[in-house]
Amino acid sequence: MIIPTSVELHAFLIGFFEVLCPWKPQHQITDQAEYQPAKEYHYYLAGIAAGFISLALILIILCKLGKELLS
Repeated sequence: MIIPTSVELHAFLIGFFEVLCPWKPQHQITDQAEYQPAKEYHYYLAGIAAGFISLALILIILCKLGKELLS
């Protein structure tokens, strides 16, 4: 089993929560920032994909729950 490093996990989580949380991020990732997700860009993109799928599933569940409560 391959265990991701903390940098890879961090890149994944940044991508995941950029999509899952609907509000604007408080900190921008710039060239001067300490952390650069481009170094682990594939983990960042996987996080974005997982966040989008999670958000879609949450919205579907909430819609179905709302429909059941209103019926």
